Amino acid sequence: MTDPSQDPRFLQDPYPTYAAMRSSCPVQPLPTGSGGHPSYVVTGYAEAREALGDARLSKDTAAFFAGKESRRRLHPAVAHTMLATDPPQHTRLRKLVTKAFTNGAVAQLRPFIARVTDELLDQWPVGERFDFVAGLAVPLPVIVICELLGVPAGDRPDVRRWSGELFAAGRPDAIDAASHSLADYMTALIAAKRLKPGSSLLDGLISTRDADDRLSEEELVSLAVLLLVAGHESTTNFLGNATLALLQRPAELDRLRKNPDDVPAILDELLRFDSPISTATFRFTTEAVTLGGTDIPAGTPVLIALGAANRDPARYPSPDLLDLDRDATAHLSFGHGIHRCVGAPLAKAEAEIALRAVLSRFPGIRLAGPADRLEWRHTRLVRGLVSLPVRANHESSPKGASRSRDARRSTKGPRRK
Repeated sequence: MTDPSQDPRFLQDPYPTYAAMRSSCPVQPLPTGSGGHPSYVVTGYAEAREALGDARLSKDTAAFFAGKESRRRLHPAVAHTMLATDPPQHTRLRKLVTKAFTNGAVAQLRPFIARVTDELLDQWPVGERFDFVAGLAVPLPVIVICELLGVPAGDRPDVRRWSGELFAAGRPDAIDAASHSLADYMTALIAAKRLKPGSSLLDGLISTRDADDRLSEEELVSLAVLLLVAGHESTTNFLGNATLALLQRPAELDRLRKNPDDVPAILDELLRFDSPISTATFRFTTEAVTLGGTDIPAGTPVLIALGAANRDPARYPSPDLLDLDRDATAHLSFGHGIHRCVGAPLAKAEAEIALRAVLSRFPGIRLAGPADRLEWRHTRLVRGLVSLPVRANHESSPKGASRSRDARRSTKGPRRK
């Protein structure tokens, strides 16, 4: 079979294709590349969850590609991140960053997230056609992760541009160039912070020790780049996909307008319904593996289609229905097992605060064009909108009165749960 991601219709709505593949076989070969070398794609939920936790599926890209000719020139700090390692190296690196993304740590950031959200919404042109992606979904998570890492405000537009270019499907030269720009920038920022230390997460990584083991310079740059990119790309797509899903369903949108306290509880269903990460990052078999009744030879790439797994009717009845009362906490949009997204609490906090604020200040928000004309990003790894044209009405209450609840608490400290 051919790679379905090359079909423009697949980008618009991949789920019918995923359903057909799953009904045929939840694990099947998928030729890739000009030479037709096979990889395998996993579309079933049970099989995807099993694969995500199987230590025989390695993420060590350096080992897989060793000795293989390639014209790619990705910077090593981008090519060999924590996401491309196995234990014990992965365990050691993840331990150093996990504490920055606990629920307690994220709670400390909520007032800042709310304040940035409101400042962005202040710039929305009321009643005019406006791009939700450019006006909120992109800048909010970029500003938040840059603040967390200590990236100066003046550098953030460049950082945002380079990060976006890393996902420029079909443009390998642009991707490679962006990888060097980001890595060179982070190398320079680390050097500057050594001369003038601060209190950011990046400052902490510079000075931290894990037992007697200090991060190498390459590991430090790689972690910084990974946190920067992963810290906002998935959240941007989450915000866009979730907002589109709600705007297409007036009854669900009206329910949240009337009951904004329901927003935290429905985030998992929004993540399940249209995952911002379509395919998990690279894995390959280190030995022969049988998955879902399919034998996969050693040394074979395995693509785990998280978006497909989240729509498996064997796990979620009526999976193509957005059901705000569904228990979707076991969705795979953030992965599963030791590689589950470390930034999941931050992504959910940003989405909760942003959706609450938008529905409060612009209760009449609606699509400004047909949904089937929307442009989706041309990449198999993530699923996200290039833009989302909307129209927002006037505030439903006097200016300032409808500020998000977290912003009103910002002078009182973080909310306790």
